Amino acid sequence: MTDLVRTYVLLAYTWVRAAAQYPVSLAITTVAAFLVTALDVAAIAVIFTHTRSLAGFTLLEVMFLYGTAGLSFAIADLLFGNVDRLSQHVRAGTFDAMLIRPASPFVQMAVERFAFHRVGRIAQAGVVLAIALPGLEVPWRRAWMIPVMVVCGIVIFTALWTLGGALQFLLTDAPEVANAFTYGGGQLTQYPLSVYGDDLVRGVTFIVPLAFVNWQPALYVLGRPDPLGLPHLLRFLSPAAALALACVAALAWRAGLRRYRSTGS
Repeated sequence: MTDLVRTYVLLAYTWVRAAAQYPVSLAITTVAAFLVTALDVAAIAVIFTHTRSLAGFTLLEVMFLYGTAGLSFAIADLLFGNVDRLSQHVRAGTFDAMLIRPASPFVQMAVERFAFHRVGRIAQAGVVLAIALPGLEVPWRRAWMIPVMVVCGIVIFTALWTLGGALQFLLTDAPEVANAFTYGGGQLTQYPLSVYGDDLVRGVTFIVPLAFVNWQPALYVLGRPDPLGLPHLLRFLSPAAALALACVAALAWRAGLRRYRSTGS
C-alpha cells in the first residue's frame, strides 16, 4: 500500500509540475472550476427565493448537504475520476503499456493527466460547507460524524468510478453508464433525498448506497428523523457501506484485468 501511495504521489507531482509551467492557464482553469460549480449554489439560492424550506429542510441545511456531497465528490473526482477513461485506452491499445510497467494499472489510470484545476471544485464545496456549519450550530457530540461522512463519501464515489472502469473491460461504451452513478450521484446527493420518490430513496440506500454519502449521516448530524421511517441504525453505517462497495469494486477491477484481451496493437 505504501508503494502504491508513493507511486501515485510521484506521478501526480509530475503532472502538476508540468501544468505549473503555464501558471496563468492553471490559475484560470482553477478559478473557472470554482465558478462553474458555484452555479449549482446559485440554483439552490433561486429555489429558496420562492420557498422557506425544501422538503422540510432550510437553506443552511441544504447547503450543508451540498457542501458535504460536493466535497466528497470533488476529492474523489480529483484523485480517481480519470478511471472512467479506461475505454479510450482499451480502444487505442495504450492500456497494454500500463500493464507492462512496474506500477499498478489502477494507479496509472487514476493519475493520468492529473487535473490539478479540479481543486477549484474542492474549494467551492469547502466554502459552502464553511458557511453553512456556523449557522447550524451542530452540537459537538454529533459533529464527529462530519469528517466521517466526507471520507466515506470519497470512498463510495471512488468505488463507483472503479466499478465503471471495470465495466469498460467488457463494454467500451460504458462511460455513459458509469457517469449516471458518479456524476448523477453527485448531483442527486446535493439535495435532501426526501424530494425524490420513496422507491428511488430505497434504491440508493439498499442497492447503490449513495444515501450513505451524506443523507443518512446528515440526518444524525442535524438531529432529524428519517422521512421514510428507516431504521435509526442506518445513520451510522456509512463506513460499512463504503467498505462493502470498495470490496465489490476491487473484485470487479481484478476480474476485469483477468479477462482483458489486448487489441493487438
